Amino acid sequence: MLIAFLTAHEGVEQIELTDPWQAVKDAGDEPRLISTRPGTVQAFNHLDAADTFPVDQVVSEASADDYDALVLPGGVANPDALRMDEDAVAFVKAFAEAGKPIAAICHAPWTLVEADLVRGRTLTSWPSLATDIRNAGGTWVDEQVKVCTATPSTLITSRKPDDLKAFCEAFTAEFAKAAGVGAGR
Repeated sequence: MLIAFLTAHEGVEQIELTDPWQAVKDAGDEPRLISTRPGTVQAFNHLDAADTFPVDQVVSEASADDYDALVLPGGVANPDALRMDEDAVAFVKAFAEAGKPIAAICHAPWTLVEADLVRGRTLTSWPSLATDIRNAGGTWVDEQVKVCTATPSTLITSRKPDDLKAFCEAFTAEFAKAAGVGAGR
């Protein structure tokens, strides 16, 4: 499977990019980094600049049709920038409209709010997003991982870096299920 990772050009929380990326590779799938600008993505360790990562495709040129699932890593600045980018929001919406699963951790559900994908859904996130999720018509829960299978597509959400192991296990299982791939791939 080909898995899109969508980030802004800077501000993604590094571990929320690298751990899920490795989980996708460990599952035998191929991750691709999609961003709002060409070149590299500047990751952060909380508020400190960390490593950079090469962009595979610019979101304005990307199509959800080319991917099997979407991962939205967090970081405070990353999803805030994504929600202001029309191409990024449209890209996320296209996954939902196609019934493809979307995984989002920490502050990343802000982008789901902007794409109007939380109404009638139950999800988790960094606690400061609870009011935003409720105001957008969703239900917020304080759980390590929440898998919501309400239509149009499955959402797999998680709260924070401490939950990464559970998050990665949940989204890789849901991605495999959506692709019709058995647990013993």
